[in-house]
Amino acid sequence: MSVDPIPVFTPAPDVERHWDQLRTAAESVIRSGYYILGPEEKAFEAEAAAYLGVDHAIGVNSGTDALILALRALDIGPGDEVITTAFTFFATSEGIDMLGGTTVFVDIDPVTFNIDPAAVEAAITERTKAILPVHLFGQAADMDAL
Repeated sequence: MSVDPIPVFTPAPDVERHWDQLRTAAESVIRSGYYILGPEEKAFEAEAAAYLGVDHAIGVNSGTDALILALRALDIGPGDEVITTAFTFFATSEGIDMLGGTTVFVDIDPVTFNIDPAAVEAAITERTKAILPVHLFGQAADMDAL
């Protein structure tokens, strides 16, 4: 049986192209001793906020923490359902569960491998408080349909 490979984003060419800049930035952070809350983080937050056209941006250490903060901002808690894809890393549901919410898994679109908007619509109840899509393999979920 033969299986066609799924093309996945690989950062190797970008890393090579920007290696000197990346090495210099990493060395600066390591030598400063500020691994968190340092000047580079503050500069990153200011640059991100300016780029996004917002007043504030917060750098966090992981995608998991970013998801937890977003869910907290939505006041997810006991009794709340959050619909997400079953085809994801465990951290997607970890934040929901950590805050006392209920993860409702739905299937994927077999063509894109992203969350299926029709499955989301079928799963919505009066307890649904949020939909948490996951963008896979460099391809965004169908946000307009969601």
